[in-house]
Order: sequence, then structure tokens, then C-alpha cells
Amino acid sequence: MAAPPRYDVSNPCSNEELIAEALHPYAGSVTVATKVGVVRPSPTEWVTHGHPAYLRQQAEPALRRLRVDRIDLLQLHRIDPAYPLADQIGVLKLLKDEGRVRHVGLSEVSVAELRQASKITPIASVQNAYNLAARDHEAVVDYTAEHGIAFLPYFPVAAGAHAGPGSPLARVATEIGITPAQASLAWLLHRSPTVIPIPGTTSIAHLEENVAALSLELTDTHVHQLSTAP
Repeated sequence: MAAPPRYDVSNPCSNEELIAEALHPYAGSVTVATKVGVVRPSPTEWVTHGHPAYLRQQAEPALRRLRVDRIDLLQLHRIDPAYPLADQIGVLKLLKDEGRVRHVGLSEVSVAELRQASKITPIASVQNAYNLAARDHEAVVDYTAEHGIAFLPYFPVAAGAHAGPGSPLARVATEIGITPAQASLAWLLHRSPTVIPIPGTTSIAHLEENVAALSLELTDTHVHQLSTAP
């Protein structure tokens, strides 16, 4: 039996190929998202590049790799300060108007940038770093909840002292009988109705652990303990 396909660090586009191999034809409630707006000089380097022509250039082969005529959610990896925001969002709007993209999303943006982009085209999602121990984007979480925009926190599981032995997170997890990672995810899901955490996973068991957080309910006391912890 052939070995299962694996992500190739020398080919940053292999993740789209893996998604297509595993899930195509996409059926039911599957929503496929990808990003544009970076160059990869090497497997360890990510360099923001938001030239409008380059964003379009990245979108077209992504369609082929995903084996679709329209990308469900195309996200701008970062707003590139070297080019006007209106030009970067404008080309994503153009792809949407052409029927090549269904929804447009952003990543690592402020409320001001989100407002500016929303004047050009509706923004369906925002992907910022956010977890119990890293809450720099509280205002963005509140804004997306108010406007019905999906907030996709990456690095959603708290780490470091906040999640270590004897921490508030560890104590709450022990009291409920769950893992600290599950408690982190449950707190995020409680934080806003539009939050959709995107935790990484390395095994089926880890995936099942993450998914189980969907059914967990924290009490108001637990939420307060986690939210007010230093």
C-alpha cells in the first residue's frame, strides 16, 4: 500500500495539493480556504508581498491545485505596507467579481485596517494570533463578533507560564477533567460566537481531543478565572 501523502517543506504549495487529494470532490459543509500574499525564498522564510499582480498570480494556480473553479475563502496573508491597501483588497474583490473567489478574508489586521478593507468588499474572516496568554487583538475579536465576521485565531492554545503546572488554566482543566488545550479552546469558543479556532494537530488522537472541545461548556466562574488570570 502506498504511503500517505505528506507536506513537502520544499514545496509550500503542497498543502493545497494534499487538501485536494484528501477531500476532493468537496461535498457537504466543507469550506476550503487558502492564502495569497507571501513569497518563499526558502522553506524557512516567509516574506510578505502584496503587489496586486502577484496576488492574482498566486490565486490562479491555487485554483488548479485545489481542483476548483472558485475558492471558498481567499485570505490575504498580510497587508503589505509597500502597496496601497486599496490595491491589495481591490484585486481580491476583482477575483470575487469574476467568480473565482467566494469570500475574502484578512490576516493580522487591526480594526482600522478591517474597516478600511470592508469599504472595498465584504470581509468574511480575520485570522489573527490570539489565545488566553496573547490577547493583543481583543478589539478585533469584539469588532468581528459585532459585524458577523468569522475570527480564526491561530496559535489558539495558550502556552508558557499561563498553561504550565499550577496555572489557572491547568487548575480549571483538572477541575473539569479535561486537558489544558481543551480548556484553552473552550474559552475561545465562549469568548465570541464568531470565533473558529484553528489549532494544529499531529495525530488522530490529538485531532479528536481538539474536536471534543466543541462540546465543552465552561461555567461563568471558570471563564472569569481564565479571563482575569495574569
